[in-house]
Amino acid sequence: MAITKAQEQEQEQRERLTYMTLVGLFLGVLGLFLGRERGRKQDFAIDPRDLALLGLATYRAGRVVAYDRVAEPFRAPVTETVPDEFDAGENVVAEGVGVRKAIGELVSCPTCVGTWVAAGLVYGLHLAPGPTRLFAAILGVSGLAEIVDDAAEALSWSAQAARKHSAS
Repeated sequence: MAITKAQEQEQEQRERLTYMTLVGLFLGVLGLFLGRERGRKQDFAIDPRDLALLGLATYRAGRVVAYDRVAEPFRAPVTETVPDEFDAGENVVAEGVGVRKAIGELVSCPTCVGTWVAAGLVYGLHLAPGPTRLFAAILGVSGLAEIVDDAAEALSWSAQAARKHSAS
């Protein structure tokens, strides 16, 4: 059954409203956090080592949510995993329309969901530094291992291509 232009526009409008709601929620939580901090004597500062740790943790958490099979049951209501066009792996894509599609786009994008993770980690670092650092350390070490693994794989592909090219 084909959808009409009016139905398509309505779906797009629902998606935009969902995006606006998500942005409003994000900014609302930020506002609550900043309001809570307003009367404090000491400014909130992030140590450069914590910044690096949170960066790696955010990288890994974003990829876990968006790509890893372990998170698939949580993504399933709003995404679909499909073979990629080059037959090299799989892609996670948003499914459905309106709110469902908008949330699917959020959780299938590691950078997008990573922004939410980063906010949670920063809030956590300020409100409960010990447990947050422990959680971030686990994700950060895993993220660093993923980066090293990706680099080793890329070097291996380059070496294989160079050997193949030199043999011809």
